[in-house]
Amino acid sequence: MPRIAVLASSIALAFLAGCASESKVTPAPAPVVVTPAPAAPAVVVPQANGQAVVVPQPSASAAVVIPPAPGPLRAGFGRVESITPIPVAAAGGGTVNSANRRIGLRMDDGSLQYLDTTASPLSVGDRVEITSDGKMRYPV
Repeated sequence: MPRIAVLASSIALAFLAGCASESKVTPAPAPVVVTPAPAAPAVVVPQANGQAVVVPQPSASAAVVIPPAPGPLRAGFGRVESITPIPVAAAGGGTVNSANRRIGLRMDDGSLQYLDTTASPLSVGDRVEITSDGKMRYPV
């Protein structure tokens, strides 16, 4: 009887291993939130006829946003926290969604890393493993 149990568990393990998927991932920068620069102050200039003219002042500086470079890929286990489609420029000047998605991954050590991948189907809350050779295994 123990031989049958060992054989059955080996078959079940092989079946479950066949269900896991593996996809290539690359590190991605963290999202950057851009807020518009504050409006330039206006100056009210009184006129001799009792009227006032509002003269907008030019902005002293415009905001320049440089996204941070992505850090190195960190291997380990984590949970999918966000999934964002990455749009691609279309020929007509618009954008279209591609198969690439940016994944926000909360690692078990509490750190957060962002990855670009074509992996599917993934959902927020899924457990995944990032391997040292740049692949994501799911589900874990």
